[in-house]
Amino acid sequence: MLRNLVKDLLTHESIRTTEARAKETRRSAEKIITLGKDGSLHARRQALSFLNDKKVTAKVFDEIAPRYVGRKGGYTRIVKLAPRAGDGAPMAQIELLAQRE
Repeated sequence: MLRNLVKDLLTHESIRTTEARAKETRRSAEKIITLGKDGSLHARRQALSFLNDKKVTAKVFDEIAPRYVGRKGGYTRIVKLAPRAGDGAPMAQIELLAQRE
């Protein structure tokens, strides 16, 4: 489940989920983006072994990671939303931060 959340976040750059899942997704997504900033073959293989998707891995290394070259961390933002209607679970939106100009 965590891998799928991270893949969806990196693909769509914003997802809605529960707060607890968003916090766990943040940890893994930031590690993958940091691997993307490294750019080595070993880092690419580590990211691919976690994501299991060549297209998403290529997007991380070619599009997402270059945005954050001057940034040491904190690539994502979690915004709290209204509770889910069905069971009242606290919801949140996790998104990648925009590129600095």
